[in-house]
Amino acid sequence: MSERILLLGGVTEALAIARRLGPEHVYSLAGVGRVPQDLACTVRVGGYGGAEGLAAYLREARITLLIDATHPYAAQISRNAVRAAQTAGIPCWALRRPAWQAQPGDVWREVADWAELMQALEPFARPLFTLGREPLQHLDEIPAQQFWTLRALDACPGNDRCEVIGARGPFQIADERALFARRRIDVLVSKNSGSVATEPKLEVARELGVPVLVLKRPVLPAVDREFSQIESLLTALATD
Repeated sequence: MSERILLLGGVTEALAIARRLGPEHVYSLAGVGRVPQDLACTVRVGGYGGAEGLAAYLREARITLLIDATHPYAAQISRNAVRAAQTAGIPCWALRRPAWQAQPGDVWREVADWAELMQALEPFARPLFTLGREPLQHLDEIPAQQFWTLRALDACPGNDRCEVIGARGPFQIADERALFARRRIDVLVSKNSGSVATEPKLEVARELGVPVLVLKRPVLPAVDREFSQIESLLTALATD
């Protein structure tokens, strides 16, 4: 039987992999963001119903290789992928970006969860959140002395002390400088995604001496093969 790949997308690099896949392969998206219309491979949008549902799909679709190219913070999906691949008896590979590393001049503090983050935010007045939509669940917790700027993929309602900006990377450093100045940002809140497309915000924080609160990366499960660079994964696909 010829190889058939299921690629779980979630990072920019996943689309580059999908562009190399033919019609026998499947590119899977959770449904957040835009669905590409110009791919040769099949595009599937939506969930699977946990590890058991994914394993059932792998068997039904006769998938022979599962590639996890989801976001570094999508830990539950990564765990489901490993369990499903084991259940279906196929290998699981993963593309996992290296984390950003603090540079000279950076003022970083790593926080483990939302409670620790809120405690660390107490001295500040104008935070910029780049955590996706998660802060929307906490709008009623905004301290009286703070005004939040929240950047997510799509604009949505905030409240009188939070404005939500809809924007998609890649971001340019000049635009990030303008955002920090316009919003008078005094602290940046970020995941450590390792993405080149969103790294300019860290450069601006470094320039301005703005502290960065970094949400700690989750521990991800071991896979059969792990790649830190897309080129290595594509080479493995071409030679294995």
